[in-house]
Amino acid sequence: MAETQSSPSAPDAAPDRPRRSDATRAAILEAARERFAADGYERATIRAVARDAGIDPSMVMRYYGNKAGLFAAASEIDLKLPDLTSVPRDQLGAMLVRHFLDRWERDETLTAMVRVAVTNEAGAERLRGVFAEQIRPALAAVCAVPEKAESRAALVGSQLVGMGMLRYVLVLPPAAALGREEVVSWLGPTIQHYLTAEHP
Repeated sequence: MAETQSSPSAPDAAPDRPRRSDATRAAILEAARERFAADGYERATIRAVARDAGIDPSMVMRYYGNKAGLFAAASEIDLKLPDLTSVPRDQLGAMLVRHFLDRWERDETLTAMVRVAVTNEAGAERLRGVFAEQIRPALAAVCAVPEKAESRAALVGSQLVGMGMLRYVLVLPPAAALGREEVVSWLGPTIQHYLTAEHP
């Protein structure tokens, strides 16, 4: 009878393990993002992340190996840039500003990454990767002079990241107080110019 009673429970245990593993990873990454954002890369510790996640530090090491591996996982971000070739050309600037405002406001990973990027090379390298892998290719598809896409993308980034830094990271009152459409009205034409104007 003992074997008969134990056998049904065995299949139930296996599906639980992946679910527990996923929940643990999610808790670690959420705690890591908050800790890296609050303390920066250098001051953040595996022990502090584990404490925030309510688990043993050995579990963090098990999943991510070390702090560099944890940061790489915690700073993964998809900007979810749309296909810009399908956007009316005269609306590119305004659309990009609205899109990035949405990303800043809905995803704390981006804020955390920028905070770390200004103080640590690992964060800076991660942000450069996002620029190279996501922003530059998307903008190159709609730049007036494709061979100048890299410099144009840098100019666009200076406006979008600059506003994000002032509005969401430093929370500078004049920047934070602007309404969304005010930001779009100010930055949209500048972004539009960077993308579509003739090269100087």
